[in-house]
Amino acid sequence: MNENQGGRPQGTEYPDADVRLTAWVRGHVQGVGFRWWVRARALEEGLVGAATNLRDGRVEVVAEGHRHACERLLGHLRDGRTPGRVDSVVERWARPGGTFTEFVER
Repeated sequence: MNENQGGRPQGTEYPDADVRLTAWVRGHVQGVGFRWWVRARALEEGLVGAATNLRDGRVEVVAEGHRHACERLLGHLRDGRTPGRVDSVVERWARPGGTFTEFVER
């Protein structure tokens, strides 16, 4: 799916459109309760998906749901009030895959 300049998938002009956000979070984010914290924020936003530790020390966050809810989760990841320390967040937007029924920690 093509992304526009703002990083949002094209065709999501409607605030209630469902999307998939994939965010790779780099920093001191493993072994500090970060995935649990992400799951709690995602559930507050009504999202489904997963937070997964990667071998290189990053955490991959995949969230599906309303676009605005995913944007709010992304804001939480970047706002500096996370467990541990977030150095950077790289995001990718796509159509939802529909494979998740809840939000899990992996």
